[in-house]
Amino acid sequence: MLNLIVGCGISGATLARLLADKGEKVVIIDTKEHIAGNIYDYYDDGICVHKYGTHIFHTNNKQVWDFVSNFCQWYPYQHKVRGLIDGQIVPIPFNLNTLHTVFPESLANTIEQKLLDNFGLNVKVPILELRKKDDKDLQFLAQYIYEKIFLEYTLKQWGKKPDEIDPSVSGRVPVYISRDDRYFQDKYQGIPIGGYTKMVEKILDHLNITVKLNTPFDKSMEYDRLFWTGSIDEFFDYKYGELPYRSERFEFIKYPFIKFQDAAVINYPCNYDWTRIGEYKYFLNDQSDKTIVSYEYPEAFENGKNERYYPIANEETAELYQKYLLLSQDMKNVYFCGRLGDYKYYDMDKAIARCIDLAKGL
Repeated sequence: MLNLIVGCGISGATLARLLADKGEKVVIIDTKEHIAGNIYDYYDDGICVHKYGTHIFHTNNKQVWDFVSNFCQWYPYQHKVRGLIDGQIVPIPFNLNTLHTVFPESLANTIEQKLLDNFGLNVKVPILELRKKDDKDLQFLAQYIYEKIFLEYTLKQWGKKPDEIDPSVSGRVPVYISRDDRYFQDKYQGIPIGGYTKMVEKILDHLNITVKLNTPFDKSMEYDRLFWTGSIDEFFDYKYGELPYRSERFEFIKYPFIKFQDAAVINYPCNYDWTRIGEYKYFLNDQSDKTIVSYEYPEAFENGKNERYYPIANEETAELYQKYLLLSQDMKNVYFCGRLGDYKYYDMDKAIARCIDLAKGL
C-alpha cells in the first residue's frame, strides 16, 4: 500500500507517522523548501523563531499529548497574552484582573459581583452573549469590551465585523470570570524543546517515510491512497469558485537589547495597523543579548501572492465548502484533512486528533 500525502505540516506529518507505524509506505510532498508547514521554526542568535507567527501547543486530549510526546521533550510554558487598552497593558482575554486595572475600584467591585452572580467563577462568557444581559452595568461592560478589544481587533484580523463571522470564531474571544491570567487553561501546555521543526523531523524519521520538498502535486503521481492537506477548492480546480481565507504578513525585527516587551504576545486592538507583536525568546526562555519580535499584519488571501492561514467561517462559505465536500465523497481512496482540507479553524491538537481518527478508520 503506497500512501501519498500532500502537505508536510502537522497534519501531514502525523498521518505519515501513523501509517508508517502500521507498516505502510508513505511518500509525503510539499511545495515549500522545508518541513513542518506553518509551525516551521529556526534559530537566530540563540533564539527559536517561529517563521509563520507564534505557535503554542495546548490540549486536554491525553491521547494527542502522548502521541506528540513520543517525539519531543516539553518546556512547560504557560501562555499569557497582554493587550494595550486605554494606554495600559492588561491581561487578555478580559478577566477580573483586567476589570480592576481599567475601571475605578468601586465600579470594578460592582461589576465583578454581578458577573459572579450571573455566571459564576472560572467561566468563559462570549462577548456577544454578555451584550444580551438585561443589566445596565453588564451592558456597559459588554459595550466597553466590544469597542476596546473585540470590534477593532476583529476588523483587522478578519476584515469583517463580528456579526459577519461564525460564532465559533467570535467565541474564541471571551470574558473570563477568573483571576487566571493564562490565555489557555488546558491541562497540557508547552513548547517542544529544540522547536517544532525538530519535533516534526522526529515524527518523519521512519524507514517507511520518504519526504520530497519543493515538489508540487502532479495528477500523474502514483499512489494507492491520497491524503490532501492543501485547500480543497484547489484540488478540484476551483470548480465552484475559491474559498476565502485570511492571510498574514510578518515583519521580523531583531533588537540589540535583552527584552522588548513584558510578555510573549501583546495585542493592539485599537492602536496601529498590526494586531499583535510576538517576542520569541519567551517561549523557551532562550538566553541572548538580543531579542527578535514579529509584527503581525492580517491581510486578504490572494492566490499566488501570499499564504492561506485562516478559513473565513460563515454561512456563505459553509455552503461553498459543502459543495466541495460532496465532490470529495464521490472519490475512492482520496481523503481530505487539516485546516485547509477540512476548511476549519484547527488548533494543533485538534488537527492531530483529526488525523488519529482518520487513520483509525482506514
